[in-house]
Amino acid sequence: MKVAIFGAGGVGAYLGARLADAGHEVQLVARGDHLAAIQSDGLRVESIAGDTTVDLPATDDPADIGTVDYVLFTVKSYDTRDAAADLDPLVGPETAVVSFQNGVDNERWIAEEVGEDHVIGGVAYIFSTIESPGVVAHTGGPARFVYGELDGSRTDRIERLHHALSECDGIEGVLSDDIRIELWRKFAFICAHSGMTAVTRKPLGPIRETPATWAMYRRIMEEVVAVANAIGVDLPDDTVSEWLAFAQDLDADMHSSLHYDLTHGKRLELDALNGSVIRHADNVGVDVPMNEAVTAILRPWADEHAE
Repeated sequence: MKVAIFGAGGVGAYLGARLADAGHEVQLVARGDHLAAIQSDGLRVESIAGDTTVDLPATDDPADIGTVDYVLFTVKSYDTRDAAADLDPLVGPETAVVSFQNGVDNERWIAEEVGEDHVIGGVAYIFSTIESPGVVAHTGGPARFVYGELDGSRTDRIERLHHALSECDGIEGVLSDDIRIELWRKFAFICAHSGMTAVTRKPLGPIRETPATWAMYRRIMEEVVAVANAIGVDLPDDTVSEWLAFAQDLDADMHSSLHYDLTHGKRLELDALNGSVIRHADNVGVDVPMNEAVTAILRPWADEHAE
């Protein structure tokens, strides 16, 4: 299987390394110091599921790669539109573009550039970041990747992708019959977890231990579920309770990628997370005051670091 990883950060680099170890032809699209380090020293993954170092072709120009079977699209959501406009050299008639990103809007934005027939939805459950240029640290999460055709069909290409990911060490591959439910289900959790760790500047432990703050965490999820149901995505009734139980079992020092970006002076995915909840809620007339509060608190900082 010939694969391009578009956005070889914490998630993309992890996927690329595992696929390469399984014998697939993998090339990376990265940038900056991270790209330079990969080109000179290879890609190092330090993982709770086992470390690996791979020597993979890497570039900042997709034209250097040419058409592939699959593009695993893992850029930050605020870069989706610009990055999707650069996909053309990678996309042939049979190429599938698989989004493993935060948020529920990315697949639509990618489809606007390459056509919906090329797009596969995906959800990543993994805590991984660029530890230093050329080094990715996988520190938590099950490394579970869920994916599916947007219309729920079982195509040859989704079966091949499922087989490839399921055969990789350090990856749990899950083929979904309704990826929209999976996207919104994760969205409920990540809006609460990212939003609350960012606005409090605290890890999960103090959030759980503070009744009012823990209640807000729960209410953010309840609002996302209400919006999803209003637009026709029927999330399971136990979505919120399952996520609360999951969060109770996480390490007390667990943060989020939004918290990491906030505390490291990086651009925020705010508009793809709580900001997106507000936009979708406005379209269906659902009140989302907790998501509005998170967005209002983080908005000045997000605007200041918008570029």
